Amino acid sequence: MVPRCQVEILYFAKSAEITGVRSETISVPQEIKALQLWHEIETRHPGLADVRNQETKLPLSPPLVEGSAFELSRKDMDKVEETSKDIIKFTAEKLSVDDVSQLVTSPLCGAISLFVGTTRNNFEGKKVISLEYEAYLPMAENEIRKICSHIRQKWPVKHIAVFHRLGLVPVSEASIIIAVSSAHRAASLEAVTYAIDTLKARVPIWKKELYEESSSSWKRNKECFWATNS
Repeated sequence: MVPRCQVEILYFAKSAEITGVRSETISVPQEIKALQLWHEIETRHPGLADVRNQETKLPLSPPLVEGSAFELSRKDMDKVEETSKDIIKFTAEKLSVDDVSQLVTSPLCGAISLFVGTTRNNFEGKKVISLEYEAYLPMAENEIRKICSHIRQKWPVKHIAVFHRLGLVPVSEASIIIAVSSAHRAASLEAVTYAIDTLKARVPIWKKELYEESSSSWKRNKECFWATNS
């Protein structure tokens, strides 16, 4: 008899809408390969076939515990100024450029570079009223920590902050803010560009566009590495 095991399958974005569930546990052979597992899942949910290349992400590490809101006073910041910080937060709350910028401020630095991604009001002739984001948090946080680590290997930066909003984001409001501080501007400018480009390519975050005519569409990120293989 072939040994079997229980596997928990997690569904996000369009996959969750198609299956009608966020997770389910199925019994599969212990030696099953990824493609065989997909065939098993598609047998249960045939509608998943058209999103196969977007939904193959499985957890690579245990869940990470989100830290505090990092609301430090000026005095507190002075005490820890010599310790570099990677500040990562996913939140349903409105993002503030000033607040995120303040988190990476350091008297040792002469530059703070920012990237702010906002909701625009149009896409291919359709009027967009808001965006909706969701993420697989354990993996998303882990991937962003890897990005921060890679940045520190490439550039002499001091502090890094990556804040991403989840849920509905109305037009003109920020969905993501990345802030990097460094002694000189070149390092932080290059680091911010690397951070957003790599985040778009590797972090499991899904976006739905909500249109004025009451329709919506989950948008496939053409930059993500698993989409380029389709």
